[in-house]
Amino acid sequence: MTENTQQTPASNPELPTQYAPAEVEGKLYERWVERGYFEADATSEKPPYTIVIPPPNVTGALHLGHAFQVTLMDALTRRKRMQGFETLWLPGMDHAGIATQNKVEQQLAEEGKSRQDLGREAFTERVWQWKDEYGGRILGQLKRLGAGLDWSRERFTMDEGLSKAVQTIFKKLYDDELIYRAERIINWCPRCLTAISDIEVDYQDDDGELVSLKYGEGDETVVVATTRVETMLGDTAVAVHPDDERYAHLVGKRIKLPLTDRTIPVVADTHVDPEFGTGAVKVTPAHDPNDFAIGQRHDLEFMTIMDERGVITVHGPFQGLDRFEARSAIVAAMREQGRVVAEKRPYVHSVGHCSRCKTTVEPRLSLQWWVKVETLAKAAGDAVRDDRVVLHPKDMEKRYFDWVDNLNDWCISRQLWWGHRIPVWYGPNGEVVCVGPDDEAPTGEGWVQDEDVLDTWFSSGLWPFSTLGWPEETPDLEKFYSTDVLVTGHDIIFFWVVRMMMFGLYAMDGEVPFKTVALTGLVRDEFGKKMSKSNPNAVDPIDWMDAYGSDAVRFTLATGANPGADVPIGEDWVKASRNFANKIWNATRFALMNGATVEGELPPVEQLSATDRWILSRLNKTVAEVDAFYDDFQFAKLSDALYHFAWDEVFDWYVELSKTTFFAGGRPAEVSGRVLGEVLDVMLRLLHPVVPFVTETLWTTLTGKETLVIADWPTDSGFRDDAAEQEIGLVQQVVTEVRRFRSDQGLQPGQKVPAELTLTGTPLAPHEAAIRQLLRLQPAEEGFHATASLPVAGATVALDLSGTIDVEAERKRLTKDLGAAEKEKAQANGKLSNEAFLGKAPDNVVDKIRGRLAKAEADIERITNQLANLPQG
Repeated sequence: MTENTQQTPASNPELPTQYAPAEVEGKLYERWVERGYFEADATSEKPPYTIVIPPPNVTGALHLGHAFQVTLMDALTRRKRMQGFETLWLPGMDHAGIATQNKVEQQLAEEGKSRQDLGREAFTERVWQWKDEYGGRILGQLKRLGAGLDWSRERFTMDEGLSKAVQTIFKKLYDDELIYRAERIINWCPRCLTAISDIEVDYQDDDGELVSLKYGEGDETVVVATTRVETMLGDTAVAVHPDDERYAHLVGKRIKLPLTDRTIPVVADTHVDPEFGTGAVKVTPAHDPNDFAIGQRHDLEFMTIMDERGVITVHGPFQGLDRFEARSAIVAAMREQGRVVAEKRPYVHSVGHCSRCKTTVEPRLSLQWWVKVETLAKAAGDAVRDDRVVLHPKDMEKRYFDWVDNLNDWCISRQLWWGHRIPVWYGPNGEVVCVGPDDEAPTGEGWVQDEDVLDTWFSSGLWPFSTLGWPEETPDLEKFYSTDVLVTGHDIIFFWVVRMMMFGLYAMDGEVPFKTVALTGLVRDEFGKKMSKSNPNAVDPIDWMDAYGSDAVRFTLATGANPGADVPIGEDWVKASRNFANKIWNATRFALMNGATVEGELPPVEQLSATDRWILSRLNKTVAEVDAFYDDFQFAKLSDALYHFAWDEVFDWYVELSKTTFFAGGRPAEVSGRVLGEVLDVMLRLLHPVVPFVTETLWTTLTGKETLVIADWPTDSGFRDDAAEQEIGLVQQVVTEVRRFRSDQGLQPGQKVPAELTLTGTPLAPHEAAIRQLLRLQPAEEGFHATASLPVAGATVALDLSGTIDVEAERKRLTKDLGAAEKEKAQANGKLSNEAFLGKAPDNVVDKIRGRLAKAEADIERITNQLANLPQG
């Protein structure tokens, strides 16, 4: 903007000279909440629109991933609210079983205590105290971000209502024989002392060792390879492929298991790959999921050789050793017996670690509670196949089906004290009773409740309907279920989305929990690397909000939000978004200073200039474009469209082209002031869902109305004026070409140059004053001598550059640049005409040479024109 934008408008003292987010955002948000703008009414006759927030862990703090998804959800709900929907965006938190228990156990450790010292009841009370003191800080941080959540409906996965929902569905699944208790292989954390879900296992490449061991004696010898030597103590078979002739003579026989007094059978199983390694594998059914399946098929013995802490419990010399100590000791013992055939160190392989404490996870045979998922998973798959639920982007469907169509039964029990305790009681004579929320638990001597709690994902799987009051038939449930959109990361599509689908369809009589799943990628740093505290490239979004404002963080995140794709973000990009917010502020102030208004109706078309008709046509096209992008969850594209419309078309072109009209005054200025007010009104409403704070402040100042939060969303009036768009396009072409020429000649942007414009016979004539102002062109007076003439857009712009540049120095510089470009062209042509080079060079190298040739040719044309247009001395 010009220096005029820095003037303080005397008629508008409420709008400071500079935008200061810190002075605006907190007060605005408090006012929005106090006035109840975000509260939904279940009795309303408006059509409902519902989103439930993916519940952040009670232990959590806001990170960029949260900020990213929250920005998108807030944009969706703000727009729907403005479109007249009864909009519910429901907040809440997850109790996060392992994570929260670990936090409190860490506190106790600092006091020299353990949870066992307190006992279950006192420990659980201590966790509730921790939750009250530290939990939920992330929700307060979401307010900083501007999240328009209905705080009157905040829920917690262990509040009374959700606890009732958990008991209800457990009982229903149990009665329908979809929940059972059985021994299976599970992921076990020897540090947290609990089973953990697949999502709580982080896999990384570790340096290990691959050891080949010889089992048996003489002709009855096989060699097996393993990275977990210690598990050999629990081997109960060796398996080979049925068609592998090398081992046909051994199948059905028993061979000696080294270091033990046991013999084990050789079994034939199609699971074995005869091409991998020696074609023979050791089978440890109690400590490996694949071996567990082989053990079931061949009725093998299941030997547990470690306790819950990973300590060896069998075979004298190794008993009492940690699993990793035992690994080294067993290799040494086997080496002494000459049974180590080969050792490979380091052997890099993928190893699972507990996501909470980083301990290496141990596959372990354990008695656990399970959900039988076959029918539930089929229903979840069918709901997507028949388009009752739409995954966006659609290419995520394959990943969804790959998972849901091959889902194994779900281990739902955890050996923790914090969480929903399994509602099953055991009697003194082997009785098993499942208790619903309205049932009386068994009493009397010998009756005890199951010690385990439920997997956190069990309760969060109920989130879309339990938060609305289920199992009660509440007005909220009737009004707001099914929810409309689930916004979540593609990384938890398997673990949370599928569980909500299974439970929602099951509990709600086939009604889907959400109609659309909008899947996002992960937020990464500006170089595409995953953000991590250990890198360290992790960013606290609160720091960026403090420095640049919440709108800047939100706009940066939305601008990177392509469906399903990861989002790179860097501080420079947040600064650029801050600059955009400042541009909106400064340009709106200038507009208000110069008569922009929303008072009265828009003037009739015949009173509008071509510039006015152009911007109104572009405005309506932008409304239609933004609506289409919202409906397709194309946040990056809608943000980009709004950015370029606001900055380029409204501020850099319409405002600048209209300055001569504003300065001249009169009726044309009044008309353009009303048009500019209309454009700002609609533009600010379009921007509001993504950048709510700066737009609220400017819009309420422009219109004098209470709030933008519940203002009407703009609609496309249908007004189009292609002729005006073409006319202003010619103006833009003239200005752009002459600006480029001025820059090529080394002229400063503000440097004034005498010029003669020949615009007669073109649509450009009415715009001469605006063109001259934008290009800093003075009228041609006596003594004018055209030293350069530019034909552009059917017009001619003649410039007198004498006295403005050193012609000879410029000629020398351009001649030197021309020579360099011609040399580059010759070199590129030489390579591209060399058949030997073309035959050997990779395609990308050839393409690069072709690109160099094209650039050199363009440079030659440009520089030649510049030389021709230099003043003749």
